[in-house]
Amino acid sequence: MDINKKLRNQFADTMLEIGKKDKKLIVMVSDISHGILQSFNKSCKGQFYNVGICEQAIVNIAAGLKKVGLHPVVHTIAPFMIERCYEQIKLDFGYQNIGINLISVGGTYDYSKLGSTHHCYTDFSLLNHLPNCKIFVPGSAKEFDVMFKQNYKNNFINYFRLTEFPHKIQINYSRKRLGKAIKINNGSKLTIIAVGPKLGIAQSVTRKLMKMKVSVDLIYYNCIKPFDQITFLKSVRKTKKFFLIEEFSSEGGFYGECLKLLKKNRNIISDHVGVKPFVHSYGSKDYLDSISGLNEKNIIFKIKKLLRA
Repeated sequence: MDINKKLRNQFADTMLEIGKKDKKLIVMVSDISHGILQSFNKSCKGQFYNVGICEQAIVNIAAGLKKVGLHPVVHTIAPFMIERCYEQIKLDFGYQNIGINLISVGGTYDYSKLGSTHHCYTDFSLLNHLPNCKIFVPGSAKEFDVMFKQNYKNNFINYFRLTEFPHKIQINYSRKRLGKAIKINNGSKLTIIAVGPKLGIAQSVTRKLMKMKVSVDLIYYNCIKPFDQITFLKSVRKTKKFFLIEEFSSEGGFYGECLKLLKKNRNIISDHVGVKPFVHSYGSKDYLDSISGLNEKNIIFKIKKLLRA
């Protein structure tokens, strides 16, 4: 599979492949992606609905579809799906303990030029409160394809967060290790944790640190709930230091889950970069990354400081 392929295009291809075989797959969109889903609409009659800009209603409808044995997919922009519809997700699926497939685009500030109304970096924090939820952060088209196919029929709230900026790194992705962390580089002095599309910058940082004679254990997470704790603990107990790179909020993001595991491991020190809370500036993604410190220069600066500690 092409490592440069856009995840949204893979989403359309995956729906078409599954929809032809499984007539229980129902895809609903909120007035986005209907163009790339026309092949699905034509080939899978009665399985595609553009409900319009009625996100809360779509989630309610999906609950009814699940109750009668269908496999609903809801697709729209992240803030309108998760933040706007959180009550519906919580009540209709969390409390009722039934499943849904939520597929978002435009997470963090992928759609930065549309303004802060289209920002969403609190989605992990919100959904992490729901015990019957799985959170997938695929960094490539192949990862999404594998993850969706193996999960869409389960009884969980499946959240697939599609990035506009794939990491473009070829990974030997084993279906048997679905949901498990992936070791990218083996080292002994520092653990770097990369979440989803941040693997690209994490690998670049790792290469520069290796040139500085810093031995790096680079670990990649594209599923952060459930959390592969074993791989994480094995690495940080070896290196004693870890640095996490994520594009969720620096308050309530994945870094907090890592720290919870280390309450009794006081000899392990760490730092991280995430999205600065309540970023509401206009500009490019690179500009907003610089505000939050999610740029390579700042990451290396903070890691050097951590190594001196």
